[in-house]
Amino acid sequence: MNWERLVNDKRFGLEDYHDPKKNATRTDFRRDYDRLVFSSPFRRLQNKTQVFPLPGSIFVHNRLTHSMEVACVGKSMADSVAQSLRRKYAAKGEPTEHFDHLGDIVAAACLAHDLGNPPFGHSGERAIATFFSEGAGKALRGQLTDAEWADLTRFEGNANSFRVLTHQFKGRRKGGFAMTYSMLASVVKYPFESLLSNGKFGFFTSEKDDYVRVAEELGILRMSADDGPVRYARHPLVYIVEAAVDICYEVMDIEDAHKLRILTTDQVIDAFLGFFDNERRAAMMRTMDTVSDPNEKIAYLRSCVVGALVEQCAATFIENEDAILSGTFDSPLIKHVRQLEREGYERCNELSWAKIYRASEVVDIELAGNRIVTFLMERLVDAVTHPELNYSRLLLAKFPEQYDVNAPTLYGKLQAVLDHVSAMTDVYALDLYRKLNGTSLPAV
Repeated sequence: MNWERLVNDKRFGLEDYHDPKKNATRTDFRRDYDRLVFSSPFRRLQNKTQVFPLPGSIFVHNRLTHSMEVACVGKSMADSVAQSLRRKYAAKGEPTEHFDHLGDIVAAACLAHDLGNPPFGHSGERAIATFFSEGAGKALRGQLTDAEWADLTRFEGNANSFRVLTHQFKGRRKGGFAMTYSMLASVVKYPFESLLSNGKFGFFTSEKDDYVRVAEELGILRMSADDGPVRYARHPLVYIVEAAVDICYEVMDIEDAHKLRILTTDQVIDAFLGFFDNERRAAMMRTMDTVSDPNEKIAYLRSCVVGALVEQCAATFIENEDAILSGTFDSPLIKHVRQLEREGYERCNELSWAKIYRASEVVDIELAGNRIVTFLMERLVDAVTHPELNYSRLLLAKFPEQYDVNAPTLYGKLQAVLDHVSAMTDVYALDLYRKLNGTSLPAV
């Protein structure tokens, strides 16, 4: 793969209007970022669970604040990578202007990476998948192809993000968000279809041809035979997006756990200092001695850890650029950073699994989310598969018009349900659940 093809501002769905020579104040890559910020799917992320339940008196991260922080971290890392690549390619007498856009491409992709996630975090994803693999949806297996069934039983927020960005919903414009090709490719963390996956994958059967079009335009390497299930190498910028997500998940979850008093100040200080050598630790301890607020101490340490990991991941990307461009580098950047930072990250991951992801507050929201999403799937799937029933007609009237409940295929009808459910906020899903259960009546 080569950077001149990989950085492409052609807009998906608006190819006929592409003008590579246009001169504008904002680049198309910057327009991607701005378009996402002002979009309804992005705003809805403020009411979707990240890890902990949506805040009461203590504010913790939701999907929106998480995505904004990932975008900041990703842009910093991409800018650092771009600076090194400019020097490298300039020394060889090759063009470097395309590297000016890496930060904006990555920032937009980071903003969009969670757009397809359903309510209640990862428990919402699992509830949708198991509705088909274990629940009432299992009865539909004989009416679907193997590829369609794999999409449903392995439902994936990453694949749904690509659908949200590219699908032409009813009444909407061609190309979905009409994002640039490079930005779209940078969102797809798992560039293969569900038939090749035991869990994670990058696009549904319905969007397979769309991804192929993007990948071929950018010169992304195809890793599968032309007549079999589709698999591509990653767009190189996916590694930066992934690293930014990894950093923010791990570090911010620990900071949130501290605010909620799931972890003590001493536990978090010990975990975060583990990223640094003795000399740096001593200097950081002296800085912390200048403040007495525990939250301020943790915020300072968090910024130091994020800075160290950004620096190391950027350096790792540069060291492995040739392998990344040839499609032979196949693991997250965070796993290849220097031993000190890698071991610090692994210790934090162990702490998170031991103390955070099994915490009562987290398990409670997973249990509730699973029940709510499963109930909604049962009712809505029954409505689209039996639209002639009176109850179905009432329920179908609740669907937003952009979702095609009258699609000509069963797969299309089921996707309308998934589009609706995955777009819901936690609060909307809970409210609809209560109304359909008869435990809440609408206020007039």
